[in-house]
Amino acid sequence: MPTQQVNSMAQHPADLAESINKPRITRKTKTEKTAWVVLAVVAVVIAHTLISNPNFEWATVGRYFFGFPVLKGLLLTIILTIVSMALGTLIGLVLAVLKIMNITPITILVDLYLTFFRGTPILVQLIFWFNIAALFPDLFLGIPFTGIGWEINVNAIMTPLVAAVIGLSLNEGAYTAENIRGGFLSVGKGQLEAADSLGFSEWTKITRIIIPQSLPTIIPATGNRLIGMFKETTLVSVLGVADLLQSVQLIYSRNYETIPLLIVACLWYLIITLALSYPQKKIEDRYSKHKNSGGKVTATSEGVKLG
Repeated sequence: MPTQQVNSMAQHPADLAESINKPRITRKTKTEKTAWVVLAVVAVVIAHTLISNPNFEWATVGRYFFGFPVLKGLLLTIILTIVSMALGTLIGLVLAVLKIMNITPITILVDLYLTFFRGTPILVQLIFWFNIAALFPDLFLGIPFTGIGWEINVNAIMTPLVAAVIGLSLNEGAYTAENIRGGFLSVGKGQLEAADSLGFSEWTKITRIIIPQSLPTIIPATGNRLIGMFKETTLVSVLGVADLLQSVQLIYSRNYETIPLLIVACLWYLIITLALSYPQKKIEDRYSKHKNSGGKVTATSEGVKLG
């Protein structure tokens, strides 16, 4: 290195440090700044359109947003989501447990169930259950071949709401079963071998080892299914169930304010979805941290031990 350059560096250490610490403007930085500018322009255009276009009729949106029929429909939508999701999760758990037991006839039946409900549109299933009385007008519950029991008029009990709960629950059970089975398969083979060495029965192994250890995988996926279920409830409006969508449809069929009422429905669906997404994200982060922390779950004679 030339003496002059060495002396220059020695004489100006502050300038050298400044040049080293000076942030470099990379191509990525320029691209990101450009993207932010484009995003800002798009946001301004959208905001201006929403504000300046009178056809949105924001005054009408505000008038119906907290209207009693809308809130009543929203409440029914939430209840329908909770009930159908709870029943669907229970059905999925039973199906997943039956499938991992590896009993061939039962496995075949479970696979047929999953194939049918996962392979046909849920809207078709809802309409099918609503019209099931055409196949079975009366349902006999009792002891076969004895005449002891009760005869039920299917057409009388298969209301739109009942058909909606049955259709959503059975369909959800098929998808949740695969989520739960995936969680079961995530359990380490060593844990199962340890359970076998301790003399656990299949049922004890499932309830004390497999299910507890698979929860970190199952719970986040179930949260995603809950959000999906909330949005799928819009399909029950075709049966005449007075959910949120059906409620706004009834209103705009009378006053012809179609767009404002659909905006009301969209806003409520968005609000509830975001409200469900926040705890869902927290749950995912919590279980992700548990996995990344290297926490171990060990089979013991009393079940599982977290460590």
